[in-house]
Amino acid sequence: MAMKFEKISDGRYMLDVCGYVCPHPQIYTKKSIEKIETGDILELVFDNPSSGETIIQMCDQAGHDILERKEEGGKLIYVIEKG
Repeated sequence: MAMKFEKISDGRYMLDVCGYVCPHPQIYTKKSIEKIETGDILELVFDNPSSGETIIQMCDQAGHDILERKEEGGKLIYVIEKG
């Protein structure tokens, strides 16, 4: 189990925190968003459903937009635009 953060194209990043439970997905998401520029996109991949609500709340409070939420093969994918 290892957290993976990488740039996938200009202004677009991917964070994979599969295998982690609360509060780690939220903490890694917050740290990753701090590293990117306003308007950049973070594609967050995680598999702990209970982390979803805390990540949504964190984004709401910080002014980040969740552009898309989907589930693929047991993994949750949130596309977040840094506000």
